[in-house]
Amino acid sequence: MPARLSPDDVEFVALRAQGPGGQNVNKVSSAVQLRFDVAASALPDWLKDRLLAMADRRLNQDGVIVIKAQTERSQERNKTEALARLQALVDAASHVPAVRRATQPTRASKRRRLEAKGQRSDLKALRRKV
Repeated sequence: MPARLSPDDVEFVALRAQGPGGQNVNKVSSAVQLRFDVAASALPDWLKDRLLAMADRRLNQDGVIVIKAQTERSQERNKTEALARLQALVDAASHVPAVRRATQPTRASKRRRLEAKGQRSDLKALRRKV
């Protein structure tokens, strides 16, 4: 069950986008920087711990996730994209992998393995000098 983000926890800053775009890129602040303080958010504590433990370059030393979106020409679409990236990051942190339990090989699988080893041994024995 993925956690939903609260709009109150997210802070947006408008920036000038980088890259080509002619006059438009110099005039319009269409890029968006999203800042999300993990410790001050309304997420459950276990999810905060998992987010802070992630080795992600978007997470700084203060526990703030910084995402910059600048691929779209519209500031509103860049905000939507930044929120989607943040939600994907939170969803990835909320996924807890299943615990692997070690099992014993069955008697039949042991028998098949030994038979295969024997066949391979016989094949290699035929290659040797008599």
